Amino acid sequence: MSVCGIIFSNIHDHNIPELTRYRTIASVPFGCRYRFIDFTLSNMVNSNIYNINVITHYNYQSLMDHIGSGKDWDLARRSGGIKILPPYITAYANNINALYRTRLEALKSVNYSISRIKDEYVIMSDCDVICNVDFNDIIENHIKTGADMTLAVKSVDLTPESAKINVLFDSDEDGRVRDILAYPTQFTGRADIGLNIVVMRTDYLKQIVLDAIAHNYTSLTSDILARNMKNRNFRVYKYDGYFACISSFADYYAHSMELLSDAAARDALFGVKDRPIYTKVRNSVPAFYAASSSVRNSMIADGCEIEGSVENSILFRGVKIGKNATVKNSIIMQDSIIGDGAFLNHVITDKNAVVRDNRMLAGADVQPFYIQKGQMI
Repeated sequence: MSVCGIIFSNIHDHNIPELTRYRTIASVPFGCRYRFIDFTLSNMVNSNIYNINVITHYNYQSLMDHIGSGKDWDLARRSGGIKILPPYITAYANNINALYRTRLEALKSVNYSISRIKDEYVIMSDCDVICNVDFNDIIENHIKTGADMTLAVKSVDLTPESAKINVLFDSDEDGRVRDILAYPTQFTGRADIGLNIVVMRTDYLKQIVLDAIAHNYTSLTSDILARNMKNRNFRVYKYDGYFACISSFADYYAHSMELLSDAAARDALFGVKDRPIYTKVRNSVPAFYAASSSVRNSMIADGCEIEGSVENSILFRGVKIGKNATVKNSIIMQDSIIGDGAFLNHVITDKNAVVRDNRMLAGADVQPFYIQKGQMI
């Protein structure tokens, strides 16, 4: 049994525009030293999937720099490995909206590459659901049930606010999909939401893409799933482990802080036996803590220099905290500099940001103060 992986790198860029202005959602930093795509790539590699295609849209320079040859995930291979698939666009398209907006449109845009896949099965995944899952369990369940398509779901309690950004699945006791409710505006209660992880035979995927091109279908949910669930065997795989769905800037901050406050969540991501999360290796020196420094309940990456106070915060690689500076409840991304005597509370700085001496910056847990990439304030 051979499996090919397909990753959508841009589908939900609009959810966190602050962090995707200069990058795809796949390359958004998370958890001290990782990027969103690291979790999906690691899940695939840990499940012995070594032929992976990443479909891009735009702003993917950061993603290409992060992935490189794929060697950090053992994907620098003569056969298989990782491929970046840029979008296909004709000379007649003259604006960004001519590129894809949905997963099905993304698949249509790389139809030539899909037609060349020789693996028996394909697993597709977004990047904005952070979890550590064994894809082999989903694939084995798919084969065992004889499904045409298997979709990973998670049972959660929903409010109208959270329901309207999710696709809800109703299934029978055998896991066969009976109904689909896409982005309901008035739903309250417990339901199975889709995690945007899908398994199917490669031949069926090729058929779906060709049908979508012929009939101008644009949505995998409404044009494929909803139209065919009565005459096709669509199944759900009920995932019961930890996951973090990043659907807004506030979600990004909350789930980042969860890594500090919830040891179970941290262990569910980074402490699973035989399923490590890989990322790009930078080979930095260890973090330096001056005699004047104070660090409590924080995640500190290598290469940091700390001379001030850090509490309940996440510092990415190469961050410098000046003398008498205080950083609380904040996320400081790679190579940022916090000046002497500065005070930060509920702040997110993007890469290479500079906070000058004696600045006082504060946000709130529901709306942290944001400093964009390369900005001096």
